[in-house]
Amino acid sequence: MSTTSHSYLLTALLILMPVVTLADKSVAITQIVEHPALDAVRQGVQDELAAQGYRAGENLDWSFESAQGNTATAAQIAKKFAGQEPDVIVAIATPSAQTMAAVARYTPIVFSAVTDPVGAKLVTNLQKPGRNITGVSDLTPIDRHMALIKRILPGANSVGVIYNPGEANSVTLVELVKKHAPQQGLQVVEAGASKSSEVLSAARSLVGKVDVIYVPTDNTIVSAFSAVVKVGQSADLPVIAADTDSVRQGAIAALGFNYYDLGRQTGKIVVQILNGAEAGDIAVQSVDKLELFVNPGSALKMGVTLDNSLIMEAKEVVSE
Repeated sequence: MSTTSHSYLLTALLILMPVVTLADKSVAITQIVEHPALDAVRQGVQDELAAQGYRAGENLDWSFESAQGNTATAAQIAKKFAGQEPDVIVAIATPSAQTMAAVARYTPIVFSAVTDPVGAKLVTNLQKPGRNITGVSDLTPIDRHMALIKRILPGANSVGVIYNPGEANSVTLVELVKKHAPQQGLQVVEAGASKSSEVLSAARSLVGKVDVIYVPTDNTIVSAFSAVVKVGQSADLPVIAADTDSVRQGAIAALGFNYYDLGRQTGKIVVQILNGAEAGDIAVQSVDKLELFVNPGSALKMGVTLDNSLIMEAKEVVSE
């Protein structure tokens, strides 16, 4: 074969060869309910994947299902995703992670926004989770939340906690409230709400019984947070939250995580697995950076004037 023929053949092969890109991968996301914090986690995961070359609609098959707060629906989604066997399943919030872990025994699972991975029986060891699961915890610093309540309301003697007793993460948080509230001179009164339609009545049950309402990172309560704010403003009963997005919805203040950043952190783990790492070999991570959000306007509607020094410390001051 002549030199010219070799040249033509090489040129033809180069034209026919595909451009080297990241191989097509599939990621399925299941989320117990849609509310700003969990939605921010999902967006953070997707943005981190895109930043590292995995783009939905190009080289990434991205699917998303919300259980709309229904654990039976979450179980159906889990079975569906387990049957599809994507490269990675991302489970946002404890109920979705638990149902996913129960049925997907071999597909890598990355959980996010899970308060207590050990208590939820997702892993037995945070450093060496083993099996096919790992993720990022959003355990909030309840001791600092109780201190924040006392700083805003020095005269408060009691705190009402609204939570879903059916959520393992919420039970863990309430136990922590019971541990740390007395250290601030606060008696704890519980109000349960098993579904979003019960949140309003749970909040009303605390009127006249407590000096302040505290809402932990409970998916059921946060998804119906406007009902808590309604009660707080009508009864001059201050509402303080663990989730900073709740401040935009009317909470007086919150000291919490940026859930979008938590999503980006989760996305980094997903990329590790897509690139060949074993989920069980990756230590469960936590978030250390906290941000203070305040809402002076809503505070006034609940009969509270926030101290200027607190407002100056805030990462974000929400104006109504």
